[in-house]
Amino acid sequence: MYRLETSVRLHDTDAAGLLFFAHQLKIAHDAYESFLESAGLTFQTILTERDYLLAIVHAESDYLRTLEVGQFLTVEVSAARVGSTSFTLTYTITSDGETVGTAQTVHVCIDRATREKRPLPEELRSILSKLQTA
Repeated sequence: MYRLETSVRLHDTDAAGLLFFAHQLKIAHDAYESFLESAGLTFQTILTERDYLLAIVHAESDYLRTLEVGQFLTVEVSAARVGSTSFTLTYTITSDGETVGTAQTVHVCIDRATREKRPLPEELRSILSKLQTA
């Protein structure tokens, strides 16, 4: 599991000052990117030096409590599944020890040139193993 500490920013909210629904997925994606960076694999590297790309093909999110500007959040990322060509990440968002939201994303590895599905590279599989729960 990986943890990211963050907070609700003004630009994440709607006119009522509450977290805009789509931004919960943005916060989850920020945690995903932060995890990859902590493991030594940046999106800059993927986009410029690797022969694969990672496409999100499914995303879902549940909102369990309203969130306001300045509220501190912890995002926990874990790998629910690592398959041959895809992986599923789950995100649990908490504030003050209470679960306030959850999300899930399904990522498919595709060949940069053909845009066809391809096996997950060993480098990525190794990184994702750090997120797998027992």
